Amino acid sequence: MAKMAERVLVVIAGLAGAAGVALSAAAAHGSGQNLQTAANLLLIHAPALLATALLAGRAARLGGAVLALGLVLFCGDLLARDFLGGRLFPYAAPAGGLLLIAGWLVIAASAPRRQ
Repeated sequence: MAKMAERVLVVIAGLAGAAGVALSAAAAHGSGQNLQTAANLLLIHAPALLATALLAGRAARLGGAVLALGLVLFCGDLLARDFLGGRLFPYAAPAGGLLLIAGWLVIAASAPRRQ
C-alpha cells in the first residue's frame, strides 16, 4: 500500500510540475494573473509532493495527499475562472487554500514520527 501511495504522489508531482511550466508559459504570453498564481503554486508544491513520496513516512505522505487535493481545488478554481468563465463551485479556492495549509501542518506534525 505504501509503494502505491508513493507512486501516486510521484505521478501527481510530475503532473503538477508539468502543468506549472505550461501555465507559466501561457501566463507569459499575456494571459491572466490567475494563470500565474496557479503556475507558481504548482511549481512550488511539485517538489514538496515528490519529497513526501520519496523521503517521508506514512504521516507525511498523508500530508502530501492533502496538498495534492488542495492544489486541485485551489488551482482548478483559478483556472476555471480563466478558461471556463466561472468557478469550479462556490468556495473551491478557499477550501483548497485551507487544505494546502492543513497539508503543510500534517507534514510538520509528522517530523517527530520520523525514524
